[in-house]
Amino acid sequence: MASLRTATWLAFLLPAALLGGALISQYGFGLYPCEMCMWQRWPHLAAIIFASLALLLRSRSWSMPLVIAAAVAILTSGLIGGFHAGVEYDWWEGFTSCSTTIPAGADILDSIMNAPLVRCDVAPWTLFGISLAGFNFFLSVGGAILILLVVATGRKEVEHGR
Repeated sequence: MASLRTATWLAFLLPAALLGGALISQYGFGLYPCEMCMWQRWPHLAAIIFASLALLLRSRSWSMPLVIAAAVAILTSGLIGGFHAGVEYDWWEGFTSCSTTIPAGADILDSIMNAPLVRCDVAPWTLFGISLAGFNFFLSVGGAILILLVVATGRKEVEHGR
């Protein structure tokens, strides 16, 4: 049971930290997201919801499938991040090249003329040559695998009566 609780907290904290970091980079440091960046955020939000439900329900019959769903959502975000990183490094073509956001209720023409243009094929920030999308790939895929391994370990412990 401790393994499932650990996996549940990992499934909650990892996407919360990654999504929080994305929002801080956007609103705190002006690194506006491109369209593919936004695609990576939705699975993290779904994972947070799944893990939150697992934490609230605390029933093994509900928690395990919710934690597995959260891990799959985290993995999905990571794979989108891997694809996006490949676009940034010119390994392949992306589906889109740029995007912008228009605030609700704003004058559309003014918003279009003053909006920052954000390209999906250019990394706005890197550390050691790895973009934010690349970090999302490594952290999300690694985290999802870790969560699934912890869940599997917990299942074996229950099956063997430990």
